[in-house]
Amino acid sequence: MSAPADHEAQEQTYTMGYNEEFQVLLRRRSAANNAAHLLPKLSSGMRVLDAGCGPGTISMGLADAVAPGEFIGVDIEESQVEMASAAASAGGHKNAEFQVADALNLPFESDSFDVVHAHATIMHVPDASAAVAEMMRVLKPGGIISSRDMILSSCFTEPRHGDFDNAWHVFGKLLSANGGHPEMGKEIKGVLHAAGFSDISVSASFECFAAKEDVDFFHGFAQGWFFADQTMAAAQKLGVASAEDMDRWRDLLDQWQADPAAFATIAWGEALGVKPG
Repeated sequence: MSAPADHEAQEQTYTMGYNEEFQVLLRRRSAANNAAHLLPKLSSGMRVLDAGCGPGTISMGLADAVAPGEFIGVDIEESQVEMASAAASAGGHKNAEFQVADALNLPFESDSFDVVHAHATIMHVPDASAAVAEMMRVLKPGGIISSRDMILSSCFTEPRHGDFDNAWHVFGKLLSANGGHPEMGKEIKGVLHAAGFSDISVSASFECFAAKEDVDFFHGFAQGWFFADQTMAAAQKLGVASAEDMDRWRDLLDQWQADPAAFATIAWGEALGVKPG
């Protein structure tokens, strides 16, 4: 399957970027916390593909779950693949390997994997149906697709301070402007059904920030990523937020952090589907 003609341009404007603040967020993630819906389905000897593996923090737990089975992680960004490879080497995950590849044009034979895992991947691909079809292609008959994607409308920061909720809406508009799908976590069942998967099961979960150290982390992440010059410039270019809006929301975020009742979540929708035999 070939990527759309404008795919290269879309890669260059990946909404989340690759700055240090986002890398810190990724490093907080693990298979136990972010692939709990999939882990019971894994067993020793399986061949697993992690599509959009990032720096491999989730990958390591998945690789361990199927060892000595073969685990391959792919990401379109070379720096992420390098970090994942280094982590696998340092952690002694001998069955895991990583390479640069496009989720829309996977360099693997058809019917060659028992499981394809995709965490926060499908939501960033403009042609989500094409990505899912390509994942189905490389799955063996009876193989499992596993996805986990954001449900933006169910994310929140509480207590509410001023109009800070509008900052979440602006994030959604930035994601959509890059061809992404802010609500893919609750749309994924329909996408898998349309692709021909069977035995589809779905669930939802929250990534919570409530303890003081987690509230501080969320605050630092938002300040360092959402309020970064690049993100603010993109919001202004799209006409979805002014410099004054961003300055006000930054101050409101500080107020939220200082509030003893501060609590935030990122909402996720998870789905499993089986490729018909």
